[in-house]
Amino acid sequence: MASEKYIGAIDQGTTGTRFMIFDHYSNLVSSHYKEHAQIFPKPGWVEHDPIEIWNNTDYVIQRALKAVKISLKDLKAIGITNQRETTVVWDKSSGIPIHNAVVWQCTRTSKICESLKKEGYEKEIKARTGLVTATYFSGPKLQWILDKNRKFRSRAANEELLFGNIDTWLIWNLTGGTDGGVHVTDYSNASRTMLMNLKTLEWDDNLLEILKVPRSVLPEIRPSSDSNIYGYMKTTKGEGPPVSGDLGDQQAALFGQTCFESGSAKNTYGTGNFLLLNTGSSLVQSESGLITTVGYGIEKEICYALEGSIAVSGAAIQWLRDQLDFFEKAEESEELASSVTDNGGVYFVPAFVGLFSPHWDVTARGTMVGLTRGSDKAHITRAVLESIAFQSVDVFNAMEVDSKVKLTSLRVDGGASKNNFLMQFQADILGIECVRPKIEETTALGAAYAAGLAVGFWHDLHELKEKWVIDRVFNPRMNEKDRNQYLHYWNKAITKAKGWIESN
Repeated sequence: MASEKYIGAIDQGTTGTRFMIFDHYSNLVSSHYKEHAQIFPKPGWVEHDPIEIWNNTDYVIQRALKAVKISLKDLKAIGITNQRETTVVWDKSSGIPIHNAVVWQCTRTSKICESLKKEGYEKEIKARTGLVTATYFSGPKLQWILDKNRKFRSRAANEELLFGNIDTWLIWNLTGGTDGGVHVTDYSNASRTMLMNLKTLEWDDNLLEILKVPRSVLPEIRPSSDSNIYGYMKTTKGEGPPVSGDLGDQQAALFGQTCFESGSAKNTYGTGNFLLLNTGSSLVQSESGLITTVGYGIEKEICYALEGSIAVSGAAIQWLRDQLDFFEKAEESEELASSVTDNGGVYFVPAFVGLFSPHWDVTARGTMVGLTRGSDKAHITRAVLESIAFQSVDVFNAMEVDSKVKLTSLRVDGGASKNNFLMQFQADILGIECVRPKIEETTALGAAYAAGLAVGFWHDLHELKEKWVIDRVFNPRMNEKDRNQYLHYWNKAITKAKGWIESN
């Protein structure tokens, strides 16, 4: 086995870190996963420990290699994909973070965002970045961390601090950390900061001034797949493989699903849901509550995308499992939901941290309506699973309006795409086919593809497309009358969730 060469992919997600090893035929050779702690200092606040994430990353790499008895020398390259907007600031000299990572789901920057809106910056931010002014993105989180302590501002001014999303933090540590670590990010991750100009693909001086961010803390922006590799992994035994691919998790899934043509779309079912539509070289500004983002950058070729971001989907299943003890394993939700013929009139809106696309209501909260004495945990579980599909319909409809593209097929991936009940309901409620690939962990595969292209392990996008294999196609079976009734009550439930938190 060791005579062959492989590509490694670090998939650093919201709940844990996985290292996956792929061969030339895109087959999964080995994988190892480790969860990290979720820290909730206050309601709506979410943090991670960056040191724990780095230690877990090192751990899963070693365990995945050991499981198949290969070494780092057998890896042609390493790619990284990551939870995107999660923000880390660390000391350049010691490598120690000055604060826990502020997670993409965290709502602590709501006052900063409201202030930006009141000062009239919302339109300018959207025009320059393609993003809405929301707590979701890195820029306000970075501002919050620097404002937390006067010393942080002075240390940033003295070029003692570095900022990055999780990709930047991991690449810096992989390539040596305090011993020459490379401080870089890619176009896809930079486009999530609210600091990069989508047209110039560079840090925007106006945005830096608006968000009070010193340029010295920012990483260099590079292509997602770059033959001029970012750097080499450093180990106690010397130099390791090149780190040559970097994609935010949802863009990595788009790439791993080989959605290379304009008009192709994918939906990833993870902690949240993320529906991306490839718009090619066209930078399409949304008028319907979506995000305009960079899909990927391969050398000098830039692909843009429209994105609908849903904060809570798979996390709602975890909530049923961990907080309510409905079942021991998330997989059991499928059998439980299928044990009843319908939702019994129960609708659930998983707005635990507000609503993202296309509603953008930070004051919304989780809501369950339609309960009767006959409602049981099977109906509730079914309602939670259906809420994942309903939220995707809201995004899907907005995407068709903005793109003026009539979508007839949707590629699906991520952990919850294994749930056949959910995928069939998604096809039913959308009224189009949903196509699940053989390799469901397309996020890691996308990172592997980006890294492999950079070092010639794979030659071009055409070769990658030939490796994409269908596992199952879910065709819609629901009639229009039933579909419209479901959507009517879903829209009614959404109105109950909105505006729950009242401003002081």
